[in-house]
Amino acid sequence: MELESQAAELRDRGYGIAVISYDPQAAIEAFSEQQNISFPLLSDVGSETIRRYGILNPVPEWALGENSDDPAVQADVATYVSVVNPSERMLGIAFPGTFMLDADGRVTSRYFEDFYIERNTVSSIVMRLGEGRDPVRAVKLSTPQLDLTTYASESTIAAGNRFALMLSVEPHEGMHVYAPGADDYRIVGLSVEPQPYVTPLPLSYPPSESYYFEPFDETVPVYEQPFELVQELILEGTLEAQQAMRDQESITVNGAFQYQACSATICYPPQSVDLSWTIPLRPLVFGPRRR
Repeated sequence: MELESQAAELRDRGYGIAVISYDPQAAIEAFSEQQNISFPLLSDVGSETIRRYGILNPVPEWALGENSDDPAVQADVATYVSVVNPSERMLGIAFPGTFMLDADGRVTSRYFEDFYIERNTVSSIVMRLGEGRDPVRAVKLSTPQLDLTTYASESTIAAGNRFALMLSVEPHEGMHVYAPGADDYRIVGLSVEPQPYVTPLPLSYPPSESYYFEPFDETVPVYEQPFELVQELILEGTLEAQQAMRDQESITVNGAFQYQACSATICYPPQSVDLSWTIPLRPLVFGPRRR
């Protein structure tokens, strides 16, 4: 279970962990013992807490109702419930997601999935919170204008995981690179090479600075200080993808880091740096089985 593998690190960061499920207590206890879970798994009898949080998934009820043959309902079932026929045991499920609470129990952020099979990993959420984490197989390289450190958020991933690639960029002294909005320059970015079952999401940029470039009498958005880019990706979790990756030991994501750097007097040509991340695959672990 991916969350259990990250539990010690989360506790070191000061987080507590609890999981709430609509599954019966007996099923949860059996699953916890089987997987050696070290944090509370809570049984939400009657889905009362799920309802109070407003995350009850109504699709199973639609699928079992009078509109079960509606193509739109069937599409919702495939997206939000199951790729197999729905049944009454699915009534009461929640939309899968993660809530972050402060010490007073107030929700500070939340992360939910668009497709029930494809889930955020713990490390990708930590990255989005801006806390970073210890690099996993980090690669460091330098160009004449900057230093780059890059690593994947996970040491292993499974089908359906939403994970991230981190790029930590440090412009050399006196250098800047261009941020979104600098239309006449090569914007710093990452292009991911297309491949089956891997979907890149929009690159996440930090706030930029305004820079006055005297030779051209222009003000443009740039990065002069060290900054981080987060590239999230989804490893598809469909049955087709699971079968295609069944005999694979790892996946490799190839891409290119692109930028244009300038000093106070010189603008250098746009640059492209080839990058590659290889991440071992692990099998899926399914949750408690209701009977």
